Amino acid sequence: MRVIGTLITIIILVISFQVSAQQSTDKGNRYGADQYGMKKYVMAFLKRGPHRDKLNKEQRVKLQQQHMANISRMAKAQQLVLAGPFLDDGNLRGIYIFNTASIEQAREWTETDPAIKAGSLVLELKPWYGSAAILAVNDIHNEISANAK
Repeated sequence: MRVIGTLITIIILVISFQVSAQQSTDKGNRYGADQYGMKKYVMAFLKRGPHRDKLNKEQRVKLQQQHMANISRMAKAQQLVLAGPFLDDGNLRGIYIFNTASIEQAREWTETDPAIKAGSLVLELKPWYGSAAILAVNDIHNEISANAK
């Protein structure tokens, strides 16, 4: 009887492992992960632009609203994986992480940003290799943002 129980336990563990491995493979494929669970992105460093201090308060507020709307649009289009400001008042203002390995594609996407167009921000693009799991960040963010309201 003990042998049968042990065999059943081993069979359940093997099946569980196979299901878990398949789920991991499915997620890896969905996120474009390589064998290390990683993928290529482009990171943008947003910096203070030459026209930033030439805007009055009303113009800055309007430009910031447009900038945020553009960030939301790119996130919904799954172009933008992650974005956020730095909390100090230095020249480095924030980052974007784009869901592409192409610097040219990321440059094209950043050119849609009203703050870039206005010269309030300039950017530096760098290829970056990071976890494919960060592609889940926007979905999680939307879930917790909705719950916070």
